[in-house]
Amino acid sequence: MTTHPAHMPLCQRASSQLLIIDAQERLAAAMPLDELELVVENINRLVSAAKILDIPVIATQHNSKGLGPIIDTISSNMPKVHEPTEKTAFSCCTAPGFERNISLHPDRRQLVVVGMEAHICISQTVSGLQRWGYQVFVPSDGIISRKPACKQNVLDRMRHGGVQVVCTESVGFEWIGDSTDAQFRDVWSLFK
Repeated sequence: MTTHPAHMPLCQRASSQLLIIDAQERLAAAMPLDELELVVENINRLVSAAKILDIPVIATQHNSKGLGPIIDTISSNMPKVHEPTEKTAFSCCTAPGFERNISLHPDRRQLVVVGMEAHICISQTVSGLQRWGYQVFVPSDGIISRKPACKQNVLDRMRHGGVQVVCTESVGFEWIGDSTDAQFRDVWSLFK
């Protein structure tokens, strides 16, 4: 079999962490409603899959005094390991405590990044994570921007910058890997 030097990486359960960026109530109110519902549903699918598969979930909140807490349907589904990292900078990578939180699992060098806004906090965080040596996966149906053109632009930039732009369902099935896995049915049911 001939191999190609630039293989397409997959999300590995044992190597992944899920990062939810700024999925906050008041910020969500500014997003296109039809897309927001799907993005929130997809974030919750990934949170549920991560809990089933023991994948760490990390969250951030941007200026929570102004933008409110994480959307209730997401926060109530998240494991209660630690509080969301509070930040004022757009990049999570400059927020106090963020690097410590993602470094709690040093063998997990893949980050699946979801949340809002795609072209601001997500893009700046993704750039920082890449500089730190993480392999970054961004589900295009797990991020949102107020303006669809801004989201499309940043997805193009990410692809050109080496980010793995995927879909939520791909992440779930890459994490599970095999239909004979004991947790296959539990994860599969999230995407039916």
